[in-house]
Amino acid sequence: MKKMIQPCGLHCIKVNHLGVAIGGQTILEDINLHIHCGSLNVIIGKNGAGKSTLIRAILDDIPHEGKIEFKDRENGKIQKLKIGYVPQTINIEKNTPVSVYDLIASYQCRIPVFLKKSRKMEAEIRKALEVFEAKDLIDKQVCNLSGGELQRALLAMAIMNEPNLLLLDEPVSGVDQNGMELFYRTMDYLKKNFDLSIILISHDLDYVVKYADKVILMDKTVLKEGSAKEVFASEEFHAVFGAEELPEYAKGGREKNRTPDF
Repeated sequence: MKKMIQPCGLHCIKVNHLGVAIGGQTILEDINLHIHCGSLNVIIGKNGAGKSTLIRAILDDIPHEGKIEFKDRENGKIQKLKIGYVPQTINIEKNTPVSVYDLIASYQCRIPVFLKKSRKMEAEIRKALEVFEAKDLIDKQVCNLSGGELQRALLAMAIMNEPNLLLLDEPVSGVDQNGMELFYRTMDYLKKNFDLSIILISHDLDYVVKYADKVILMDKTVLKEGSAKEVFASEEFHAVFGAEELPEYAKGGREKNRTPDF
């Protein structure tokens, strides 16, 4: 049996009574979450449930009510939260002469990267790319990357500043099966080795079963949270998704005799 995630005792992230209203319409209402470091927290829900809006609110990209706190238990003080972010897509025009090095270095440096290529910066970028098995991408033009390659470059960029929280808004859309497996294995590696919390929006329920420490079912508010086993067995999940979207093990299909590895 997979043991439940335990707080490390050093820090955690709390979302308290978060709400978003746009044009008089309530998009999110009374969201409360407690996210421990070293955990993969997966948000699931139908389109329009407010999942991406929650990510934007945590990023402080849109007006919202409520508070988001990062509590450092070593000294008892609330510190500034460092966030890494990977969006679902970015728009890059074809033939744009920007390499992966240029993209990441421009995010890290105040000095225009085309003035001088820093060996130190190049080494740091290669190291970050290596985490995602992507160091050979450093000189490739971003506009020529596949979906999976771009995803790995963006993930490398997101962890360069050693964030406390990594936000991932459906970053594996359009990625093939091998890319999906690599992505989720990498998430497992990150949470164990970088002492960060991960909040991931995902529709890939079979991978959620395998890798998530906590699953958060949303429909404008948090309907249910807990282990994948608890959430997928809940009335709330069945009301939102119905039996057709259960992970494979729960359908009575080809894996019906296997005990889920929760």
